[in-house]
Amino acid sequence: MIKIVSLFLILMLVLAMFGRLRIPGADKLTRAKCPKCGRPRLGKGPCECGHS
Repeated sequence: MIKIVSLFLILMLVLAMFGRLRIPGADKLTRAKCPKCGRPRLGKGPCECGHS
């Protein structure tokens, strides 16, 4: 029982470490939203709110 619990905790620790890694392309996802209204931007044109 103790082995199962300790393996589970180690697995959770490893998953947490992988979750903190930076995902390639994550900066593109943050730039894909309009900084003024927060809507997702589709294409290269300006946002519907008029902000670039």
